[in-house]
Amino acid sequence: MGNRGMEDLIPLINKLQDAFSSIGQSCNLDLPQIAVVGGQSAGKSSVLENFVGRDFLPRGSGIVTRRPLILQLCFNKAEYAEFLHCKGRKFVDFEEVRAEIEAETDRITGSNKGISPIPINLRVYSPNVLNLTLIDLPGMTKVAVGDQPLDIEHQIRDMLLQFITKESCLILAVTPANQDLANSDALKIAKEVDPQGLRTIGVITKLDLMDEGTDAKDILENKLLPLRRGYIGVVNRSQKDIDGRKDIRAALAAERKFFLSHPGYRHMAERMGTPHLQKQLNQQLTNHIRDTLPGLRSKLQSQVLSLEKEVEEYKNFRPDDPTRKTKALLQMVQQFGVDFEKRIEGSGDQVDTAELSGGAKINRIFHERFPFELVKIVFDEKELRREISHAIKNVHGVRTGLFTPDLAFEAIVKKQIIKLKEPCIKCIDLVIQELINTVRQCTNKLGSYPRLREETERIVTTYVREREGKTKDQVMLLIDIELSYINTNHEDFIGFVIRKGWLTINISIMKGGSKEYWFVLTAESLSWYKDEEEKEKKYMLPLDNLKLRDVEKGFMSTKHVFGVFNTESRAIGCMIHNGIHLPQRYPNGMQ
Repeated sequence: MGNRGMEDLIPLINKLQDAFSSIGQSCNLDLPQIAVVGGQSAGKSSVLENFVGRDFLPRGSGIVTRRPLILQLCFNKAEYAEFLHCKGRKFVDFEEVRAEIEAETDRITGSNKGISPIPINLRVYSPNVLNLTLIDLPGMTKVAVGDQPLDIEHQIRDMLLQFITKESCLILAVTPANQDLANSDALKIAKEVDPQGLRTIGVITKLDLMDEGTDAKDILENKLLPLRRGYIGVVNRSQKDIDGRKDIRAALAAERKFFLSHPGYRHMAERMGTPHLQKQLNQQLTNHIRDTLPGLRSKLQSQVLSLEKEVEEYKNFRPDDPTRKTKALLQMVQQFGVDFEKRIEGSGDQVDTAELSGGAKINRIFHERFPFELVKIVFDEKELRREISHAIKNVHGVRTGLFTPDLAFEAIVKKQIIKLKEPCIKCIDLVIQELINTVRQCTNKLGSYPRLREETERIVTTYVREREGKTKDQVMLLIDIELSYINTNHEDFIGFVIRKGWLTINISIMKGGSKEYWFVLTAESLSWYKDEEEKEKKYMLPLDNLKLRDVEKGFMSTKHVFGVFNTESRAIGCMIHNGIHLPQRYPNGMQ
């Protein structure tokens, strides 16, 4: 490379990677890295083992890589391996490395073929490697095997996207040559996050297994599905070679011979093979780190300044200082109040997309649940009509009344209003329960102080329960008020239409006999119009001081005939069509 500073870039990023893994967070810094993606049995493990020159990765059927493996290759005269979770222990036997990877995987995921996004950090020192860092990710699968969850495909996909979506991540897309490139799982998912192919490096494996007479020349020459960084072909050991413990150095020599002797690849042999792939990845990762380092440095410096400022505040901090304790307590209580208000008012920072909660749920109780409870009130219409009839007759006694008496109306309506009590109480109970749930959610931030959390919940819940009793009293009082006075001046009473229909008015023979009009009867007046469009009003009769008297029907008449009398004037007769029985009234002195 010729530049010592450039050679130190990858080890520098390795140190940052180890530091972030140790503290369990990334400090919001996306480190430059290369993620290896591909379908199961695409040859990812063989490529990585060829880089190291040792068999050290778990093998078998199904999903073998079940946790991300951050593999840091470091050029060194001595050959050994170290795990971040086994600090101080050097692994010289690479069979032990494989066993440790399997044991550490099972420790987190169990032995049921489940997966986990928590990475394993492995550093390999060897004279056969170039400085390089790769992240080996689980192979993409379609079908759950054994005890795997049914959504294993989506779990793996989500894990891969966590890494390769970041702009700082190069994607090493591994595809077997004996598979149609258009069906490559690796290239498909890489294209989703890198549609221009700027961050993707293509690796074509199993070139020696292609059908006789076919080759992948167009792919390797970057003509078929072009990538900015191109494709590199490799030939790994077969399963028979692996089972027979064929030496990797011998396999690399066989790979070199394959490219030099194959007519389709001979002209590009110097740009193919595992050693060339390793050099290219080393160079591309180094250049990628160089390009992203200024932005990384700027972001890191900004976070350092922020942390230093925070540290400065705690330089003179004394844990036993009562003023500090009081201030911290007030801040937590204040934050609790802010969080509670946000959950009720709906202005929270984190919007829950899973279910309704807080103010939204209370709103739903008022506008959906409460009306539903009202609709659920059961009453027997036949029984209600019977009660209305009895109430009217009992109030009138021996007399025959014209209108529904106030006493009868109140007796019936009050029985219905009382039924509102139960739904109202139920609505209050639901709101109180949601308020208490909201209190518990807001005290989650006090989890580090269990006694404070418990006391905060107790005080606030007690207060809510106290208000519950007063609220119920207020609602019951409101219902009692409704029972004690019925306001007939309310707009729901004024102008209420009782009946509409056709009306025959008897006029003197000199003026044309009888005439038909469209009538509208309300609680206050009887109006009649030229027709049912109600545009041309003929007359409006106020319903004051009027009395009703039945008139004998004619010999051939089937229509109901009655007379309406004003106490201070003479009567006017009318007939209602279709047997409608209505107490119609007419203006004084009308002939």
